[in-house]
Parts: sequence; structure tokens; C-alpha cells
Amino acid sequence: MTKLLFREDAYLKEAPGVVVSRTDLGVVLDASVFYPTGGGQPGDAGRLSWDGGMCQIVDTRKGEGDAVVLILAEGATWPEVGTQVTQTLDWDRRFGHMRVHTALHLLSVVIPIGVTGGQIGTEKGRLDFDMPEPPADKVALEETLNALIARNLEVSESWITDAELEANPGLVKTLSVQPPKGAGRVRLVRIGTDDEQVDLQPCGGTHVARTGEIGRVRIGKIENKGRGNRRVNLHLDG
Repeated sequence: MTKLLFREDAYLKEAPGVVVSRTDLGVVLDASVFYPTGGGQPGDAGRLSWDGGMCQIVDTRKGEGDAVVLILAEGATWPEVGTQVTQTLDWDRRFGHMRVHTALHLLSVVIPIGVTGGQIGTEKGRLDFDMPEPPADKVALEETLNALIARNLEVSESWITDAELEANPGLVKTLSVQPPKGAGRVRLVRIGTDDEQVDLQPCGGTHVARTGEIGRVRIGKIENKGRGNRRVNLHLDG
């Protein structure tokens, strides 16, 4: 099992770790600041350094069980099992993912329709909606979204049991992918406070602490993806 440091603090940029195993793909540490690919959010990158060595991490993926596998650059020197390392996150890449991911949650608020897919990048992202016709007024949609962001709402997390999620199916906005269950509990991400809640949905990704950190966004192309699906592209505007 890898301790998920990114889950405890999404703003943690550096931390110690110990190599506990090596796989065909990369190394597994006892604790990881690196987020593994999942939920439309790409895996983190960065570097590992240790006494006498250093290597670049180009991607992060989920391994067997609760392991997080750090993918090393081609030709890199691998640290041996038992090596104490310092893991350093590519913060600009991660923070871009956090801003875009949180903005997409808000996009699902201003377009309250079932989500059929999505993807997160460092400067842009997109959601696919079960939406036969495109929004009538893209400019109004963009302004509504930016007004939500400008409220600088708090972003927080809580946990519920699998049974509680089953009893509240309306929390799940994604039509094609269900949140992971089976571990006994599910993480919820809330935007706004209990008294001023804007959004609440299951999510395992990393997010900004307040929506103001997203900055202004721009709604890009709205594409017809067939069978009633519309892809709405979103761009960070600075």
C-alpha cells in the first residue's frame, strides 16, 4: 500500500519516501505526492533524488492494489529497493490540473446535464454531455461560469460509505463511469459551504482550495460527438 500524500494535501510539492518495490514500469514508494492517472486527470510528473542519484518521473499510474507506480524516464537510473528518496513534484503541471479539474466541476453546475466523458489538461479540459442541442448562448454560459469562479468559493472534501452513495444516486453526474466502490467509503468534493453549497460529487482527483485560484476561463469549441453528445471545451484564460 502506498500512502496517498496528495490526498492529504494537494499543495504538497516535496516529501521524503522509501522505495518499497520495483515493477516493469517503475518504482513504488511507501508514500507518494504524485497523483496517478485516473478520473480523466493525468498522472503527475517530477523527479526523485537520493544520495548519489536522481531520476525524472514522466508519469504516474495505479499499480496492483493500492500501489502508486512512478514511471521513470527512458534510460534513467533506478533507485534500489530500500533507498530513501526525496520526491519533488512538477508543480506547474499539477496546479494546472487542479485549476482545470475544479473548473470542470463548476462547468457541470452551469450545464446541469448528465456527463458522458471528460479529460483534464494543464491549460484546458473538456466535458462531454448528454445534450442533443448545443447551448443557446455560449457567451452567457461563460459569464455564468466565471461569476461562480469569482465568488472564491471554498473547495473541501468529505467521505461517505458505499451504502450512503447507493442511497443518493443523484450525487453521481457521470453516466458512463461510476465512482470506485468496494473500499467501504467514497470521497466527495464540495464546492461552497454547507450553507452555500454549489456542487457536491464523488471525485478522487486534486483540486484548488478556493475557486478564485482558477482564474478566468473561456468556453471554447462545442463539438457534436454524435448520439446526442456535445463536447464542451474549456480553457484557462491566463
